[in-house]
Amino acid sequence: MTPEILPQNTFGKGSCIGPAACRRWTAMVLLLSVVALAGVEARQGGAGQPAARVFPQVDLADGPVILEADGQRLRVVPITGLERPWALAVLPNLDILVTEREGRLRVIRGGVLDPEPLAGLPEINTGAVNSGLMDIILHPRFAENRLIYFTYSKPMAGNPHTDWSGGPTSDQPLIERDAAAVTLARARYDGTNTLRDVTDVFVADAWSQGTSGGRIAFSRDGKIILAVGMPTRHMIGTADDAQNPANHAGKVLRINEDGSAPHDNPFVGRDGYRPEIYALGIRNALGLFVDPRTGRIWETENGPMGGDELNIIEAGRNYGWPVVSYGTDYNGRKLGGLSGTSSEQPWAPGMEEPFAYWMPSPALAGIIIYTGDRFPNWKGNAFIAALGRGNLGSRQLHRIVFNEQGQIARNGRRTVLAELKQRIRTVRQGPDGLLYLATDEPRGAVLRIEPVEPQS
Repeated sequence: MTPEILPQNTFGKGSCIGPAACRRWTAMVLLLSVVALAGVEARQGGAGQPAARVFPQVDLADGPVILEADGQRLRVVPITGLERPWALAVLPNLDILVTEREGRLRVIRGGVLDPEPLAGLPEINTGAVNSGLMDIILHPRFAENRLIYFTYSKPMAGNPHTDWSGGPTSDQPLIERDAAAVTLARARYDGTNTLRDVTDVFVADAWSQGTSGGRIAFSRDGKIILAVGMPTRHMIGTADDAQNPANHAGKVLRINEDGSAPHDNPFVGRDGYRPEIYALGIRNALGLFVDPRTGRIWETENGPMGGDELNIIEAGRNYGWPVVSYGTDYNGRKLGGLSGTSSEQPWAPGMEEPFAYWMPSPALAGIIIYTGDRFPNWKGNAFIAALGRGNLGSRQLHRIVFNEQGQIARNGRRTVLAELKQRIRTVRQGPDGLLYLATDEPRGAVLRIEPVEPQS
């Protein structure tokens, strides 16, 4: 039995007759989805995801390729030679700084990758799960001050430390694993091959042996938004830290450029709360973007098995992890395990439901709202990178079209670049209005996406 494809706004905010009705319909659709092994899309979407189309894989080593998406012809220009690029920043002169998770910062000048990494980075830990060099952004006044900000995994003293090998309830032997903390650093980049004035701005109180990412963005008021992931259940750091206001794990933080807490943060002066916290209950933010038009903070995060989320982050709100999620643990059970929840229900009073969620998971990553002029038909659309986990069919770029009410439009979920079958970690808009992507692959690349103008 295949679940009924519901009207597009069945789960849009304000579209159900009361929250109880929304929950009953949501629960029914989720149950049918499990029985039928079919995916149900977002609260703001509702339609079942179409089956992945099968494409012959494109070899990026062959150079630029021409693809098409919803009538828009695209030229994909690959810049290869990278190893697992994590993030990128496009400079005003269109040079590109690229982080590699293994702890290298690379530069692309005039479309050519410099073979030598930049010097001057701090010591970076790559021994904890998915640790390394992560996000990078330019200061809003980069043209004047040449400042860049980046996040990395700071090694914990005494590494390696004892850890579970199969989880706290496993009978497998203990192992040795590094621990690290998400750290925000600042440096000055003047175009040479060495960073200057490198300094740690903020070290999160979130030591972990498990996955803990660090995405960053500047808000419109000049504050830094820093998302710190929660660890999975290890001897150092647990998933429950995301609900603990006394540390930074599983939180979205708001800090000043010098790393201090702004006086107007929602929990400043509240006993037991770290003053830098802006929102909590975050699993692991793999995408973070501040819309320059509205100031809204958009965040993406992976659920465990199912339940990837798109959220609008608001001050003082709790986004639920690990109490609630639309996903389940990797062992197939809702509760417990390394990545299960503590509640059978995917919602709870006082906790925010996602703006949208995905079942099954495409492994959402970087996000932007497109504001340029090179793709006029895509202006105002959201673009979300997808890593695809083991599913080649979901390694693509998602394009989200909004309606006038700010919800996902009917048939507003589109995909781009599925033919590449590449794990896309990051999407950015360059100062030239083009899209730039980073593919998280051992033989990774930066992709420049250009419109192919129709011939007159």
